[in-house]
Amino acid sequence: MSSEAQRYIENTYLGVVARNPQETEFHQAVKEFLETLLPILVAEPKYQKHSILERLVEPERMISFRVPWTDDVGKIRVNRGYRVQFSSALGPYKGGLRFHPSVNASIIKFLGFEQIFKNALTGQHIGGGKGGSDFDPKGKSDGEIMRFAQSFMTELQRYIGSDQDVPAGDIGVGAREIGYLFGQYKRIHGGYPAGVLTGKGIVYGGSEARTEATGYGAVYFVNEMLKTKGMEIKGSRVIVSGSGNVAIYAMQKAEQLGAKVVACSDSDGYLHDEDGIHIETVRRIKEVERKRISEYVLEHPGAVYTAGSPQIWTIPCDIALPCATQNEINEEMAKLLITNGVKAVGEGANMPSTLGAIALFQQAAVLFAPAKAANAGGVAVSALEMAQNSMRQSWSFEEVDGKLHEIIRNIYRQTVDAAEAYGQPGNLLVGANIAGFIKVAEAMLAEGVI
Repeated sequence: MSSEAQRYIENTYLGVVARNPQETEFHQAVKEFLETLLPILVAEPKYQKHSILERLVEPERMISFRVPWTDDVGKIRVNRGYRVQFSSALGPYKGGLRFHPSVNASIIKFLGFEQIFKNALTGQHIGGGKGGSDFDPKGKSDGEIMRFAQSFMTELQRYIGSDQDVPAGDIGVGAREIGYLFGQYKRIHGGYPAGVLTGKGIVYGGSEARTEATGYGAVYFVNEMLKTKGMEIKGSRVIVSGSGNVAIYAMQKAEQLGAKVVACSDSDGYLHDEDGIHIETVRRIKEVERKRISEYVLEHPGAVYTAGSPQIWTIPCDIALPCATQNEINEEMAKLLITNGVKAVGEGANMPSTLGAIALFQQAAVLFAPAKAANAGGVAVSALEMAQNSMRQSWSFEEVDGKLHEIIRNIYRQTVDAAEAYGQPGNLLVGANIAGFIKVAEAMLAEGVI
């Protein structure tokens, strides 16, 4: 039975590669996921009988569209927009929008595939989707971003709705962009469709703690993982890659729990402050002034800025929190982290570690918190925002943060229990994948062949 299940996994993966040539990020996400499912497929042959894997790796819908917009000098520009509606087995499609020049079909599909199981782990009734564009907000004026967002939403609005597909933000899509997108949707549809987007501003239907949720959730998860090993974040040296929304609030929560954050980065380079990163300075530079992280050293001359962000992982640390983008920790960087004594890695971004890097962390007994579990805080609070919109209620920061903390604890318990139940105790990657898979697969079986 084991060899039959293994062949089923291999054939499913080969089918994905054949049907989606050159989509390397999507191949990687599928491979990492499928390779952990052998124990559950051996124990439950019904999943193979009903072709669950073949159905899971094929999106329910993949949308690609043209986004024309006019820049500040009157020149018409054209970008490409995407939305993948991957799985609605558990609820309406839910997942962010990414505006970044690297965006293509492969990246959108990998993100949407990951989102299915991440969303399942939250215990909330949301399916998996993702979207975005190869538009780069960096260096654009507010007017250009508004015109692009309005054009993007003019097409996207055909496919979304509070009971159909509820996008949120991601890289390059923060409160400013969500506001423009929501305004255009409202302009087209009329009324006040608050539940169609999450990540909205507090004053027009957003949720308290949504901005902080992904970063806070990653640190909450790592803290749970450390506690079971008799360790804690307090007193640890922490490195956080990135300096956007996720990174800033991961740094803030780590500091609140007694850690010393000594480095962060952006796409141009990294910042090392041995006295501890002044998080409010970073937050102001990135969120208010919208400048590069190199500006930090003008106010804190004891810090050192170095061009080339991947090299952030050369700095010794106890805890590494990759919160920037996919595949930022490769095997070389993983070896450096291990050599320098890293004790735990918590993935705050989507798939930030390569398959080879993950294998090295596991071989070295480094505690590893996979993205599907550790990165789920943002979508968890997005679902809480949907609930508040539906009830026309607003919860306090403390209420939402408390719910987030409990959701993360539940995700941690699910991953631990699933890993133990299927013969991989302590392997949270296996545990997260199997726990999420079971929920989605059981819903698919109940709903029939659709």
